[in-house]
Amino acid sequence: MARKNALTGNPPYPVEQAIKRLGANLRRARLRRNLTIENIAEKIGTGRHAVLAAEAGKPSTSIAAYAALLWIYDLLRPMEDLADPATDETGLAMASHRERARAGKPVELDSDF
Repeated sequence: MARKNALTGNPPYPVEQAIKRLGANLRRARLRRNLTIENIAEKIGTGRHAVLAAEAGKPSTSIAAYAALLWIYDLLRPMEDLADPATDETGLAMASHRERARAGKPVELDSDF
């Protein structure tokens, strides 16, 4: 028997709230455009249940459904910058630290955790 994904049933609170806000924003975008759930579902090639689930901010809804809704409302562009490696300060610092260590240079440690 497959294990149930705890993340979709009980995500961390900040994640849950972000998904709920996204769903509410998508619903608002649809209503402002005076579109029905059926209109949108047809445009993105899914059923009305997927649109309803996304607008409700359900964590089990696929990211493809959320992305398609953002696309149809012309709101997808900010998503292109999510998790951009060029803005990952922690990851860049860690990579730089490893590179200096490999080069045999003394590595300065800091207490910034």
